[in-house]
Parts: sequence; structure tokens; C-alpha cells
Amino acid sequence: MRMIAALFAPLVLAAAMPAAAQDHTHYETEAPAPDPHAEHGTTAAPQPAPASIGDTQANAADLYFDPEVMARARQQLLHENGGMRTHAILLEQLEVGFDDDEETYAWHAQGWYGGDIHRFWWKTEGEGAFDDELEHAELQLLYSRAVTPYFDLQGGLRQSTRDGEEWTDLVLGLQGLAPYWFEVGVAAFISTDGDVTARAEAEYDLRLTQRLILQPSAELELAAQDIPTLDIAAGFTEAEIGVRLRYEITRRFAPYVGVTWASAIGETRDLRDAGGAETESTRAVLGLRTWF
Repeated sequence: MRMIAALFAPLVLAAAMPAAAQDHTHYETEAPAPDPHAEHGTTAAPQPAPASIGDTQANAADLYFDPEVMARARQQLLHENGGMRTHAILLEQLEVGFDDDEETYAWHAQGWYGGDIHRFWWKTEGEGAFDDELEHAELQLLYSRAVTPYFDLQGGLRQSTRDGEEWTDLVLGLQGLAPYWFEVGVAAFISTDGDVTARAEAEYDLRLTQRLILQPSAELELAAQDIPTLDIAAGFTEAEIGVRLRYEITRRFAPYVGVTWASAIGETRDLRDAGGAETESTRAVLGLRTWF
């Protein structure tokens, strides 16, 4: 009989285990040990309520520490790892360009100050020729709010000058990191005269080595209506494509070389051709990228 019981014991245990494994929706919390001083008229220290099963994995310390102590600890953790103010200045492009007709200069920079959710942003860019007047420059001052872990909604003002004309725009845009690590940004501009324009841009860092990075970029502009003072027609107005190869001497200091192509497109190109203005250019560029 003992041999028969020994043979059937594993089968009985195997049958019992699935039934026990299926009952995983309810757990019993072991009762706390009785207070050894309870019979001597002393009052036991209040015990925090046990965390629920769903909270136990993330907040197991709540089972052992006072809730007020844990609240202060979490507030300190939030401040040190997500609630503090940070700032950055990124000079993405500071470059000179060379083509058959002239030597040019250009810059593109941006920065921010704030927390993970709310930030103040500024952006500036411009270009011109060394032997001529400034062609284009702009400065944006923006409030930014994170709407997803990867994208910020931005709004504010832009002050611009182009070909001697100055104007002010309201700005509404979205900037962030798209899937596959594409840095993208889109923005709409509404001028004080009611003119509506927009811009979309994207860039990607292709790391060839730990220090050598190839960065393709593209930018497209459009207008909702004709703007005769700027020789702009409704529709897509300008496009620019560039490729830059930089070498990071340090992470914060990276000279680069590259080539850019820019052109007026659509009816804007026809309008500028009729006026004798330059509508297309291809330049070799030499520049510096830095941040701090």
C-alpha cells in the first residue's frame, strides 16, 4: 500500500497545483503581530493601511513607513528627478556658404528654460551675404507645454525682417521627436495684416561612428494667400534640403561641412523669375554646432 501511495502522490499534487495557480485574484495579508505592550495599558503606534496589491510593487514602502513621511519623500524625489528647472542653449548652425556668385553666412539657434511640462522657448535664425544686406532674420519667443512624452505644443510671437520689410506674427506650433528619432517641427504664423504662412522642418542624426554624424535636413514653407510685398504667391513657396557631416571633438563642440540646396517653388518661383530675382542656389557650407 505504501508503494501505491508513493506512486499516486505526484499525480495528486499535480492535479492540485493548477487549481491553486488559477486563484490569483485574491490575496490574504498576514495579520500583524499582536502588540506586546497591549496588556500594560500603552497605545500601539498607528499602522498605515496596507497598499493594495496593484500598488504594492511600486509603493511597497507604504507598508512600513508613515504616509506623511512617504509624501515628503516623493515630493523630494519629484523635485530632484523631474520637477526642477533646467535650461539649454543649442547653436545648431553657425556657418558660411560658398557658391559661384557670393559668400554667405547663416545661423540657426534655439534654447529653453523651465521644467518637464512648462517651458519658455526662444528661436532665432537668419541669413545674408557678406557683401550685401541682411536677407532674412527672425526671433521667436514661445510658451511651450508638453502634450505627450515626445512633443511640445508651442505658442507665442515672431518678429521678422525680410528684404527690408518687417512684420510681427502670432505663432502656433508643434515640436518634438517622431518615431525612428526624427526631429520634427511644424508652425503656423498669422501676421498683424492677417497673412497666414506655415513651415515644416525635419532632421535626422545618422551616427556613422561615435564622433562622426551625418545629418540630412529638409524644410518646406507655404502661404495661404498672395503676399505681394514679399514676392510670395499662395501655395508652397520655398524648399530647402541640406546634408551636413559633423565631427564631435566633444559632445558640445562639433565643426561640420556640408551642402545645401534652396529654391523658390510653385507660383512663387514664377513670380520671382518674372521680377529677375534669384530663385535657386546650391552652396557648400562650413560651420560649427555647439550647445551649453
